[in-house]
Amino acid sequence: MPTVKSFKTNQATSFIHHVKQQRPLVHCITNDVVQNFTANILLAIGASPAMVVAEQEVAEFVTIADSLLINIGTIHSNIATSMLLAATKAQQTQTPWVLDPVAVGPALNYRTEIAYQLLSLKPTVIRGNASEILTLNGQNSSAKGPDGQDSTQSALNAAKELAQKYQTIVAVTGDIDYVTNGNNVYSITGGDIALTKVTGTGCSLSAMVAAFIANSPDPLSATASACFMMKKSAELANKQQGLGTFTVSLLDQLSLFNPSL
Repeated sequence: MPTVKSFKTNQATSFIHHVKQQRPLVHCITNDVVQNFTANILLAIGASPAMVVAEQEVAEFVTIADSLLINIGTIHSNIATSMLLAATKAQQTQTPWVLDPVAVGPALNYRTEIAYQLLSLKPTVIRGNASEILTLNGQNSSAKGPDGQDSTQSALNAAKELAQKYQTIVAVTGDIDYVTNGNNVYSITGGDIALTKVTGTGCSLSAMVAAFIANSPDPLSATASACFMMKKSAELANKQQGLGTFTVSLLDQLSLFNPSL
């Protein structure tokens, strides 16, 4: 069994600076609920977001983007077509891309089938909660729609197996984040419970992962660095005035984040 290693600040530093220096163009096909928040999160970390979703242009846009995010949160037939076209082009052009399999499970067969079709197109990273990762690995899970009820520890073996099966990186995020390529495993601790009470933080983390893996020779460490930055920024964000203040403060902390401090 691979040893779980705690991911450290000094490991994340170069990846955080890389995003700010490179300003990667991240092509986001994400859910309707979180588009604005996701765009602002990407801008805060130094990336450049683009929400191009029409099936007539998604494949073309993949060819100029540095990375791609596909989030199936508010999926319907038209957007599913766009997702499959974009992922197919990303596979052809070797553009790194992230799959966020929101709310997959036995109660939602349509999105689960689409998620498996997308898996066959070789995402660079799968980022999901524990319930979603268990489902994709063919195991039972406990979920209430997009909210996972399983612990990340319970999904760690599933994450390793999924990574090995699809030759990808799996980030299972929650109380403790685990990032694995099936052979190596990083854990990222910290964060704040407030992250679970604001719409779009998980979806936006997937977009951050897409930004971090753009033009990166080490997508495993890049993915762990994105998780690290989100957790540490949440710890620093102001929670004293409630969730509204926390949301704005999270953007502030991401934009000001200096891992050297």
